[in-house]
Amino acid sequence: MSKDPSKEMIVETEKILRYISGIIKKNGRKILHQYPITSPQFVALQWVSEKRNFTIGELSKKIGLAFSTTTDLVDRMEKNELVERVRDQKDRRVVRIHILDKGKDIIKEVVKKRQEYLGEVLASLSIKEMEQMNEVLGILHHQMHQLDEQEKIK
Repeated sequence: MSKDPSKEMIVETEKILRYISGIIKKNGRKILHQYPITSPQFVALQWVSEKRNFTIGELSKKIGLAFSTTTDLVDRMEKNELVERVRDQKDRRVVRIHILDKGKDIIKEVVKKRQEYLGEVLASLSIKEMEQMNEVLGILHHQMHQLDEQEKIK
């Protein structure tokens, strides 16, 4: 395969990824309806569960929402006892967001249901096909991450 993909291949890849993304989002929203959490709250909660010391500003940048919108989102999650605000020990002006047990439980349950759904979708693939797919998706993710990092430097 050439290093320079044809325009048609790029168009087809974007279309497939867009369709897959849409199906995943639709199914994810269906799963989330069973929980006291919205899609944006779930995305924020996932980030907070992965990195335990986010400030609202840092979280805002990660999820791509305005600071004020992220503040409202955290307010609602705090009200639903999914997260708590904790003052930084070294600098009391800094407030960090910590996930609570209820938030951790929701993440575990939702991710488990998403994995079960994906298991149903992939059931007809062979182990070799799944390995190949994971390898290609890993390469795609790596390339996207690299490009994002380069854009930050500019």
